[in-house]
Amino acid sequence: MAFKKNEEEEDKFGKGGKGGFSRRKGCRFCAEGASLPDYKNPSMLKSFLTDRGKLTPGRITGNCAKHQRALATAVRRARMIALVPFTVTGR
Repeated sequence: MAFKKNEEEEDKFGKGGKGGFSRRKGCRFCAEGASLPDYKNPSMLKSFLTDRGKLTPGRITGNCAKHQRALATAVRRARMIALVPFTVTGR
């Protein structure tokens, strides 16, 4: 007898089961059209930073490689003119 997945498990974890892959997130910048990451908008940049001030990887945010590189450059520029902190101080 072959093992058959029940419908609840398939709905909960997707077609791959418990160890399967989930659907990839779409790039936020590709979906919006021509809007590129801008270093002058720190509120948008902070949504791509962790609570420690590190840049969140593209595999987590779902950004494509082109826009992830542009985002990293925008964060670096914003840090240099003190719009976004390099690190978060305090313990």
